[in-house]
Amino acid sequence: MKRMEFNLLPTMIGSMPYTDATQAMLSIIKFLPHIPTWPQLPKRGYREYMVAQYSEYFPGLVMDTEGNSTVLEKPFNEQLQKLYEDYLGGAWENYGLTSDYAAGFFAYMQTKNLAPLLAKGQMVGPLTFALSVKDQNGKAIIYDKTKREAVGFFLGLKAIWQERTLQNHSPHTLIFLDEPVLASFGSAYLNVGKETVVSMLNQVYSGLKGLKGIHVCGGTDWEMLLSMPLLDVINFDTYSYAHTLQLYQEQLREFWQKGKAIAWGIVPTDENRLKEETVSSLRDRLEETMAFYTRGKGSPSFSQIAIQSLLTPTCGLNGLSPDACTQALQMLANLSDIMRRKYI
Repeated sequence: MKRMEFNLLPTMIGSMPYTDATQAMLSIIKFLPHIPTWPQLPKRGYREYMVAQYSEYFPGLVMDTEGNSTVLEKPFNEQLQKLYEDYLGGAWENYGLTSDYAAGFFAYMQTKNLAPLLAKGQMVGPLTFALSVKDQNGKAIIYDKTKREAVGFFLGLKAIWQERTLQNHSPHTLIFLDEPVLASFGSAYLNVGKETVVSMLNQVYSGLKGLKGIHVCGGTDWEMLLSMPLLDVINFDTYSYAHTLQLYQEQLREFWQKGKAIAWGIVPTDENRLKEETVSSLRDRLEETMAFYTRGKGSPSFSQIAIQSLLTPTCGLNGLSPDACTQALQMLANLSDIMRRKYI
């Protein structure tokens, strides 16, 4: 497998604290020209909340104005057949995003003179979606096998639509699944087994031809993800949870040997922590984290790790003020420049 050479370039998770998609795109173009992503803008309204944004056309789903959703039994059963038919027939064009739910996506696609190395997209992961959506009795649909499988088919079609559309900007694509609930894997909050987790993720990834990534906010069972053949890039909050990945040094070494990549979430998205940091302090923190994996027999060199690395904020930027969002992206871009000059 060919090694992924991201060379410490910066990108971001997705969400931003703007209501104007054009303003968001100007910031992305300025700070993330090589691997831009389209901005998710939840401050525009509930339709751009993480789960709601991808809820259009899910069988029987009704979304209230707070972004909470309910699956109604009767229309779900009626509409499920169409979903199955569309999935088997490859009718992904019926499951696209619309401007009411994703203004940033269409602003991205309408931006001229973009020449990205690859076009990055993102969407809610199937576990987070299925744990967030409840049935009429208030039970998460992840615990219903039929509805759980429907989520995989549904988001798989949406992922294909996004990838095919992004190819209008670049033939090379990277689609991330955002799975914050995996930070609770193994707890009563997410009471499913590894087999279910891997199966649901693979169901979405399986229709994609480009690169496939995952973002997890905190720690999780990294061995489970590192061993997934379809997964190419893992993104996590390196700033606060670097220690959780250190437990899997051998598995990560094999992950890199397969040519895959880590996206280090090093710029904090907590405004108070952001104020305390400088580019220099973040560089020291990142170098110390990466250097850990160069120790021991058979370990990669620092430069090898750097080549197979991306840099990102720790999570989405929506929780920051617009000024702090700019500061975070500026620090990210500057950190990337400094690290690339030193190691690439």
